[in-house]
Amino acid sequence: MKDYTDIIYSPVITEKSALKQQNENVYTFKVAKSATKDQIKKAIEQAFGVSVKSVNTLNTKPKKKRVGRYTGMTKTYKKAIVTLDADSKIEL
Repeated sequence: MKDYTDIIYSPVITEKSALKQQNENVYTFKVAKSATKDQIKKAIEQAFGVSVKSVNTLNTKPKKKRVGRYTGMTKTYKKAIVTLDADSKIEL
């Protein structure tokens, strides 16, 4: 396994992810495209010292964006949705 800093990039902070953190003990992170669920689970446990229940992953799709006459696409990334055990908590 790589070092956990090579796998976990940053937390995803949105309204939906904040509600899931409070109510369901579910956290969302941007992760490396090549990372597997097992690697993500080990990296989260190593980085934060918590017990992970499950990991779900998805690859985001690019969206069309426009600024004036210039058009482009947003960047894609892999997102990991991590469910922790009931007694575990991460301080972000």
